[in-house]
Amino acid sequence: MSDPLELEVSRALRQVPLRRAPPSLESRVLAEIGRRAALPWWRRSFARWPGPARVGFAMTCAALIAALLAMTRPWAPGAALAGAGARAAGSWLPWARSALTLIDVARELEAALVRVVPLDWLYGAMAAGALLYTALFGLGAVAYRTLYLNTSSAGDFPS
Repeated sequence: MSDPLELEVSRALRQVPLRRAPPSLESRVLAEIGRRAALPWWRRSFARWPGPARVGFAMTCAALIAALLAMTRPWAPGAALAGAGARAAGSWLPWARSALTLIDVARELEAALVRVVPLDWLYGAMAAGALLYTALFGLGAVAYRTLYLNTSSAGDFPS
């Protein structure tokens, strides 16, 4: 059952004549739609990518994550190969040896932190970091809505 106020508002809104958009706004919107339609698929949003490209991207990301975890965890089978890889890569790629050395240093630092700092503190620090990161984006959204949207929307349509 509908509320009487809702019915009254709906009736009043149906009587309001439709307003045409300003010509400058209409031309800008149509130009932007045309520009976005002309973009190649890799410049569009991820949801608009072809299916095989999305699957390939997801598989590539999963493989990179698995490789990173295999190289940085001491109990992983690939961890023993990291040192040998650094020695082998040093002969043909000088930057690869530096990168693998950095991974070894990060693994040692992680092991030292786990030994020294209680896990509850580490989990608390990660939760606090996630909370602060979320607050940063929330405050950014509020600032954007307050400062940008209010000032830009005021000048577009005459009252």
